[in-house]
Amino acid sequence: MIRFAPTIFLSAFLLFQVQPVISRFILPWFGGGPAIWGTCLVFFQVVLLAGYFYAHVVSELLPRRVHVWLHVGLLGASLLMLPIVPDAQQWKPLTAAAPESGILLLLAVTVGLPYGLLSSTAPLVQRWYSLTAPGQQPYRLYALSNAGSLLALLSYPVLVEPVLRLHWQAIGWSWAYVVFTGLSAWCALSTLRRSGQTAPAPVVETPGAEPEPPSAEAFQPPPAGTIVLWLLLSACGSALLLATTNQLCQEISVVPFLWILPLALYLLSFILCFEHERWYNRAWFGLPLVVFVPATCALISAGLEIDLRIHILVYSAALFVACMICHGELARSKPHPRYLTLFYLVVAAGGALGGILVAFAAPRLFSGYWEYPLTLAAACALASLAWWRAGFWGVYAEQSLLQRALLTGMVGAFFSALIFVWTNARAGVVLRTRNFYGVLRVTDHTIVGGQTRILTNGNTLHGSQWLDAERRRQPTTYYGYDSGIGMAIEFHSRRFAPREEQRALKVGTVGLGAGTVAALGRRGDTFRFYEINPAVAEISETYFHYLEDSRAATEIVLGDARLQLEAELLAGKPQGFDVLGIDAFSSDAIPIHLLTREAVEIYWKHMAEDGLLLFHVSNHSLDLAPIVRAHAEYLDCEVVRITSQLDEEKDTNYNTWLVLTRNQQFLDLAAVRAAISPWQPDERAPVLWTDDFAGLWQILKF
Repeated sequence: MIRFAPTIFLSAFLLFQVQPVISRFILPWFGGGPAIWGTCLVFFQVVLLAGYFYAHVVSELLPRRVHVWLHVGLLGASLLMLPIVPDAQQWKPLTAAAPESGILLLLAVTVGLPYGLLSSTAPLVQRWYSLTAPGQQPYRLYALSNAGSLLALLSYPVLVEPVLRLHWQAIGWSWAYVVFTGLSAWCALSTLRRSGQTAPAPVVETPGAEPEPPSAEAFQPPPAGTIVLWLLLSACGSALLLATTNQLCQEISVVPFLWILPLALYLLSFILCFEHERWYNRAWFGLPLVVFVPATCALISAGLEIDLRIHILVYSAALFVACMICHGELARSKPHPRYLTLFYLVVAAGGALGGILVAFAAPRLFSGYWEYPLTLAAACALASLAWWRAGFWGVYAEQSLLQRALLTGMVGAFFSALIFVWTNARAGVVLRTRNFYGVLRVTDHTIVGGQTRILTNGNTLHGSQWLDAERRRQPTTYYGYDSGIGMAIEFHSRRFAPREEQRALKVGTVGLGAGTVAALGRRGDTFRFYEINPAVAEISETYFHYLEDSRAATEIVLGDARLQLEAELLAGKPQGFDVLGIDAFSSDAIPIHLLTREAVEIYWKHMAEDGLLLFHVSNHSLDLAPIVRAHAEYLDCEVVRITSQLDEEKDTNYNTWLVLTRNQQFLDLAAVRAAISPWQPDERAPVLWTDDFAGLWQILKF
């Protein structure tokens, strides 16, 4: 045990520590949306399946000496892939096409072989342990493996990310992997030394009793129905993990903490269920699931009008309860250690299947985020099926009011999720479309002043337009004439320069939405929009009229704004923007990579000398002002806040823009001074975000 336990623990630690490290590397390269992490997670699940398949095949089909030396050889070859630092110049995408294939190829080349070998360690080394220590149960090593994974996840946002730059995180991981290969070789040598010995028959342990020789039935292969149930239970837990992560990220932000929290709860359920059966009780977890399914549907409908803490708590609790049921039933149906690698192979296959369904199938099958409530419904159905196969309903339903209430609740929760999806999918919309970057809806509404057309991404408004011809050129929502960007364009000092120095403005915006900003343009101005989502560009030109009606010349640049602006600098084409607005929202959260110091340095190089750099910081969940104020300190420029209020007759919303500039003439204008909201003594201190570190807790609105 002294060899096998640390090897399995370290392999699991490295297995889950590398996930946020490598994902942080590539997040700024592919748009920073929730789907980036989802695609990475599916890759890791598929490679985990490949590792389990490899462990099953080599241990079942190859002689012990052959498969042990094969594994040692592959471990040596994997050292050639270190360190795991992807080359930015080679992998940064140049187009706005859906980047799934690029992400998967990058991960395969960078960490594919090391991750695959780490994935194979738990089942393979447990098999070696069962061969060298006959009569001992190896399944508790699986709980140790998951404990190592959980420690890796919890330590990353607390100890690793705040202390080490991203490059050194990858270097440190690579050295730890070298130590892991040494431990694995130690286990291999121990296994080879016993290769000539004949292991006695394994013994089945019963808690509280002396070990007894297994019956003949214990060596029978598991029936097909049980194997299918393993697959479905594992797939359901994995799908719910990914769906919950997407739900949290689209409502808050795409940061490691919101990747790690659901994954940690998912792993904790594995640890508890496989450590001992006492941790899982069907009624204790079934009753909360009955409550959480309709509660999550209600939260989705309410959006962020409900306190952010309630969202995090309910989504996390629902995930943990459902995973405890899925993994509890897996643990109760696990086979004799003779079929250990088959069991882990099926569990890994289910994990990969669930991830693929959410990350790749759901965006193509569903026009909305329906996979989250549907997966909760599936958890209710699978729990009921597993309990029926175990005789749970038959034994208790006739004798216990609790069991009858639980059965009724499961049926009710199942149908409540289906009804939620049905009613929302059939809700009247002009257009609903979904791709890698999210769900877009175009809807028509009647408000105080008349009819408007609205564009939303997830639960967040991305622009609206009056439908009547007389008012459709009026800017609305966050972009009215009294908004920060409206005042920046209307009162830029170029507008008031002597006639011989006057010229039209060049305006850039990061994020297109409905194209509302174009309504602020004057004849001769140029408005340049950077938009990562091709569907947004198509919608703004097809269902809205701001671009075609604008007095200014308009142009759209497809692709991630940061990458496109960086490429323009490298090509020697700084844009010289008089006004540049950063307004790229992924649902309610601005992508992190557009708010780091490195991103702001790129923006600043594109500004004219008297330019105005604006950040739209209206947000339910995050207080982005401290980050922008830190950038102003870094750039040694002024930062002011312009806030405008709700006006239903004009269809303008409450909004806040921060303006970074050295243009004192603009700041001294009476209209601008009157619009500025002064900073208060109790404001949060500036917080500098970089590509290496962006701390969510410092800016959450609790």
